[in-house]
Amino acid sequence: MDRPGQYRRFRNLLIANRGEIAVRVIRTARAMGLRTVAVYSEADRDAMHVAMADEAVLLGPARARDSYLNIERVIEAARKSGAEAVHPGYGFLSESAEFAAACLDAGLVFVGPTAAMIRLMGSKSGSKLLMEQAGVPLVPGYHGENQDDATLAAAADKIGFPVLVKASAGGGGRGMRIVRSASELAPAVVSAKREAKAAFGDDRVLIEKFVENPRHIEVQIIGDSHGNLLSLFERECTLQRRHQKVIEEAPSPTLDAVQREAVCAAARKAAAAVDYVGAGTIEFVSNGKDVFFIEMNTRLQVEHPVTELITGIDLVEWQLRVAFGERLPLTQDQIVLNGHAIEARVYAENPHKNFMPSVGKIRTWHTPDLSNGLRIDAGYRQGDAVSPHYDAMLAKVIAWAPTRDAAIDRLNRGLEESDVRGVITNIPFLSALVTHPDVRANAIDTGFIERELKHLTPAPSSPHDLELGAAVAAILGAEAKAAGAEVHSPWHAAGWMPVGRRQRVFTFRQGQGIERKVTLNYGRGPAMLSIGDREIAFTAVPNAAGGIDLALHGMKSHVVALMEGHEIYLRTRNGRFDLHWVDPFGGDDEEQVGEDKIVAPLPGTVVALLAEEGAHLEKGAPVLTLEVMKMEQTLRAPFAGVLKVIKCKVGDIVGEGVELAEIEPAGG
Repeated sequence: MDRPGQYRRFRNLLIANRGEIAVRVIRTARAMGLRTVAVYSEADRDAMHVAMADEAVLLGPARARDSYLNIERVIEAARKSGAEAVHPGYGFLSESAEFAAACLDAGLVFVGPTAAMIRLMGSKSGSKLLMEQAGVPLVPGYHGENQDDATLAAAADKIGFPVLVKASAGGGGRGMRIVRSASELAPAVVSAKREAKAAFGDDRVLIEKFVENPRHIEVQIIGDSHGNLLSLFERECTLQRRHQKVIEEAPSPTLDAVQREAVCAAARKAAAAVDYVGAGTIEFVSNGKDVFFIEMNTRLQVEHPVTELITGIDLVEWQLRVAFGERLPLTQDQIVLNGHAIEARVYAENPHKNFMPSVGKIRTWHTPDLSNGLRIDAGYRQGDAVSPHYDAMLAKVIAWAPTRDAAIDRLNRGLEESDVRGVITNIPFLSALVTHPDVRANAIDTGFIERELKHLTPAPSSPHDLELGAAVAAILGAEAKAAGAEVHSPWHAAGWMPVGRRQRVFTFRQGQGIERKVTLNYGRGPAMLSIGDREIAFTAVPNAAGGIDLALHGMKSHVVALMEGHEIYLRTRNGRFDLHWVDPFGGDDEEQVGEDKIVAPLPGTVVALLAEEGAHLEKGAPVLTLEVMKMEQTLRAPFAGVLKVIKCKVGDIVGEGVELAEIEPAGG
């Protein structure tokens, strides 16, 4: 049993997390008059959450197990800083019953449910047994403790393929595999167990029937220590990739009022089974007709802002007030649904390279003004470093409007006007996703993104006259700035000269594709661009917003143009473009990587070797698996050939660009 009186008023709060959620909690805590304490790893010394908190304590090395997942060090940081309470955020230790108990033993208030509640509901297997007893509908499955291969195989056969193998502990899509035949089960279990062990320290799995064309619906609940338990409507989280949520919205556009009340009642029933205290989420899967309980998350969810926007409730504030021992300030019938909210998760990842995480220093961070229903919850700023050691989420863009269509439009506008440079992000992918006609029509399921991936990640568009003119303007502006020209100098009008006319040729390359040439004719009189056989009047003036007001063909356009060496990033009405300026005096040699080498795309740990030296491989055959940012990435043969040599072993920690294997082309 948990000790009584663990909820009490406090003034000093330690946030046992990092990134966006740490920043989010700090903002509300400070608004409530609390003193905030951040914790950080050596990789996060200069992180945004560290700068925002009143005090910050170093936990240890970059690896999460040595810092953010080290319970003893977090408790010691609380003691050292004088903290009286701990908010775990989400991820890391947020669903650790051991951590909740350790906080209680140390005399700290844990802002969340009790250790007993976490144990009961935090285990996917245990919670399903409890829900079965409580009469909550379940997906058919095996949730037992026996984890031997024969038992799991027999369970899968009984359930019937396809099945879903899931990590019993944790979430976020880690340790989850879809298995469509008996022959696929054993390797899927091995892989899921390995990933679950690395992410959660627990390799137990469960097996359940895979619901075809499913929708993911979840209900936000919160309870206090006086026996009051409320539901705050539902969220639709159907748009997922690799079982991780990408877009979330509230309320669900799938449910009508009767269905909404039914699923919210089921969620309250599920939480009441453990007399739940704190914020949590009851997750369901729907086949379009029936709704089945999946699991409970005994913490705040990433997507909590959409619920906040439709209810007007600050969930972090309510969490803290519950931890103070206060009663919930509203009753169930006082919680009113208002409008529609939708959220997109912005990640440092490359959609054109299988969403491989991207690391580096953020050189540009620009987001639109937070007005007219737009909200941005960010954990990074310009100048911050994105580390390979942690989850790659940078921020969440959230929009509210009276209707779903208007909310989608506002969200897309927020995405389109956001510029992040230095790392590759999924912003263009998110914009393509939310504007897809099937998404607007709600004709989706959890497999939608995988099916539509080619349409959502199209090859970059070729630059038009507008983009080529903007690229020329960017170069001229950079040169004028370097030369110390005054802001109102006629040089800003594209190379003005008092007498005569001159020409200057610019060459641009997009990726490794075709080069485009633009000739600037300047001097006395108006500047002109020659693009192909077209002559275009051209003026460009910097504007107060940091962009360029560009006039071509008699039309004035506001464009964003950023130069980083010879690389030019453009955002125009036609989209986003990356061009390379082929400077005739700039030394344009580019390093080439031999195609017969398999190299680490990012820093990571080798967790599996999937082929042996001397093996004959087909193109795309798996060679080895890296764990990068807590996700497994399988590296494959770039062509058919013989695996000549493997230059790493399981357990090796490798840096970006390190050669891991060499393949000899077939017939080579």
